[in-house]
Amino acid sequence: MTIDQFDFNGKKAIVRVDFNVPLDENGNITDDTRIRGALPTLRKILDNGGALIIMSHMGKPKGKVNPKFSLGQIKDAVSKALGVPVEFAPDCAKAAEMAEALKPGQVLLLENLRFYPEEEGKPVGIDKEDPAYDAAKKEMKERQKEFAKTLAGYADVYVNDAFGTAHRRHASTAVIADYFDADHKMLGYLMEKEVKAVDNILSDIKRPFTAIMGGSKVSTKIGIIENLMDKVDNLILCGGMTYTFAKAQGGKVGDSLCENDKLQLALDIMAKAKEKGVNLVLGVDCVAGDAFNNDCNTQICSVMDIPEGWEGMDAGPETRKIFADTIRGSKTILWNGPAGVFEFDNFTAGSRAIADAIVEATKNGAFSLVGGGDSVACINKFGLADEVSYVSTGGGALLEAIEGKVLPGIAAIKG
Repeated sequence: MTIDQFDFNGKKAIVRVDFNVPLDENGNITDDTRIRGALPTLRKILDNGGALIIMSHMGKPKGKVNPKFSLGQIKDAVSKALGVPVEFAPDCAKAAEMAEALKPGQVLLLENLRFYPEEEGKPVGIDKEDPAYDAAKKEMKERQKEFAKTLAGYADVYVNDAFGTAHRRHASTAVIADYFDADHKMLGYLMEKEVKAVDNILSDIKRPFTAIMGGSKVSTKIGIIENLMDKVDNLILCGGMTYTFAKAQGGKVGDSLCENDKLQLALDIMAKAKEKGVNLVLGVDCVAGDAFNNDCNTQICSVMDIPEGWEGMDAGPETRKIFADTIRGSKTILWNGPAGVFEFDNFTAGSRAIADAIVEATKNGAFSLVGGGDSVACINKFGLADEVSYVSTGGGALLEAIEGKVLPGIAAIKG
């Protein structure tokens, strides 16, 4: 069943979205990409005569109520985006009466699902090494089923449009699907687009294929890096990872971010790239700062010779040129992770050079997929989101899909 085939007229639809949007200290949304991404699905249901129950998580409250992560903060923004009033249920597990009262065209937003430990289904307050852990885990799985059943009871049909959490078997992303017949559960428009974008990367590769992996740690990206080795022609590694590779080759990295226990891993990646004929592209220079803030003193350094008391903060001018030249010659491009501390305006040049080169390649016919929270924030900060082929709302889900893993949120619906 697809969202276009289903008749929502007179039905209540509970939709799992990913409204885990970034907020400033005053609770204002700083990037509404995820809300805008869900609008086509939400509007389709309303325009088709359905009532809408929206559920999401925000942050990591670890199974406890925390006002800092309340979805009540975004109720007005959701209402404005949809163009209709939105009611708010302050307890997602005790919203049966509010859901029952919904009329066609009306909208109810549930409180943060992760205020309940049952959403993630992990035992709370007990270590994995504890002998009682297995029993606690089994008990929590039963509680998770009941929680999912409660949520399912609010509606006639379930729609999953939260690609960002599709890699998790949580109550609202996978378990809930067990309580709906096959013709009453479906993927939303955003999920369908995400799956298609991943398919474009994996099964319809136009070459050269270039992947750009940024971020702070090699260890968190090792799975995707190894998987990409069998697919890409060029692999650009940037951001904080740069300095682990530099030190592994005998460089001096000053106070730069560096995983000292992953130096051999870095060398192994370099050897594997050479063995597979992959062009591994690493930074050669950087913009170093004498403190971790926007207004610190800066200098251009070789990544192999950063003075003590200084740390790499962004890709240097020569590195930017190397990255851009590689990207401009590509026909398929995947970007996950910035080239520097792009949150600081003085250290955006590396990420901007990558973004500009991707836009240029896209105009010349390349397929470009930008994914992962920081990359999405980057492309939005530069105002270039509409000039690449696709911007993915999922970070971990996108990477796991590209690694070839089955995503529980999709499997629960498609089987």
